Amino acid sequence: MSETTQEFSTRCCIAGGGPAGMMLAYLLARAGIDVVVLEKWKDFFRDFRGDTIHPSTMEALRALGLLERFLALNPDRVDKLGGQIGGKDVTVAEFKHLPAHCPFIALIPQWDFLDFLAREAKPYSGFHLHMNTEAIDLLTENGVVQGAVAMKDGRQFVIRADLVIGADGRHSTMREKSGLKRRNLGAPIDVLWFRVSRKNNDPDRPLGVFDRGRIFVMIKRSDYWQCGFVIPKGEFDSIRARGIDRFRADIANLAPILEDRVPEIESFDAVKLLSVTVDRLECWCRENFLCIGDAAHAMSPIGGVGINLAIQDAIAAANILIPVFRAGRPRLADLQAIQRRREFPTRITQGLQVFLQKNVLKKTLASQSRVQIPFPMRLLQYFPALRGIPARAIGLGARPEMPDMKLFS
Repeated sequence: MSETTQEFSTRCCIAGGGPAGMMLAYLLARAGIDVVVLEKWKDFFRDFRGDTIHPSTMEALRALGLLERFLALNPDRVDKLGGQIGGKDVTVAEFKHLPAHCPFIALIPQWDFLDFLAREAKPYSGFHLHMNTEAIDLLTENGVVQGAVAMKDGRQFVIRADLVIGADGRHSTMREKSGLKRRNLGAPIDVLWFRVSRKNNDPDRPLGVFDRGRIFVMIKRSDYWQCGFVIPKGEFDSIRARGIDRFRADIANLAPILEDRVPEIESFDAVKLLSVTVDRLECWCRENFLCIGDAAHAMSPIGGVGINLAIQDAIAAANILIPVFRAGRPRLADLQAIQRRREFPTRITQGLQVFLQKNVLKKTLASQSRVQIPFPMRLLQYFPALRGIPARAIGLGARPEMPDMKLFS
């Protein structure tokens, strides 16, 4: 590294301006801790990201006094989840009886949520967000992390920090540079994401269709549907080889209301491949370095829980780190405490996702006959009160986190 390389310093340097990174940065800055966020893109606009803000996250926003301003963004509200299995309508989860102030899922583009967090953090003098700035390496001295190396506009600089946080997603550069090992839990699916326009008389709630080797999901946005076509892992090339007309016909068969709009999918250039990964780090940290969110545990899209687990990682981290920062520099034991706090809900959630992938999604994709409604889902139709069980698992999850408000007084 050149002797003329610029150097800056902060208490905490966060690589990645996603939900985990931005929430942790907001909480630290609000508590008076100087924090730098490095976000490699020039803005937060990234299509086909998680858009579901669950009751657990809105409970935390309420505690922080942010809920009313968040709801003023007018997210769509979903109080039940369901779809069609074998041509029959089913309801899987109803959120209205959850013990939460917002017993619904809020659908909002992730870029709007991240912009919201950035606006709320901006008034705090210790908050520094650097867009179009990529964290490319860890700064180490004698094998100990002392900061991060970043790149902006072709120029390299160094940020020295008491702690570096890897929150740069499932393909984390910081995780790779740290040498931390991850365990791949497997995922038999990929998802093809695309959009089609929405009409005023279309359904208001998300729709999922399971039938004859096909799974299709429609998520409502302001004036269009974000659509997910679930496929066996590695099958995208063969789907492309069959041609765009066959792909459009498959979509129209699964969702007849879109038949007049599938021509909007002009080519496969409009279709984005999400290669699904479910993994987690065996150890989330080393001295002066910690991974959270997708960098620590990539989630399946099942249940849309990834963004909310990432936010809960951030809240748990802040609850532990804020008093530690005030007393000095975080120790390895403090970072290990964060992993212990968050590893249990991560394991529980991923275990359920892997079970559903193998026993529902994989079997549906392999079926050539009409799919039958599984017995547990039939029970949910016969006894509606049972729908609160999956609603709680999705909406609140295992060990939801709340910010310790004493830290901000």
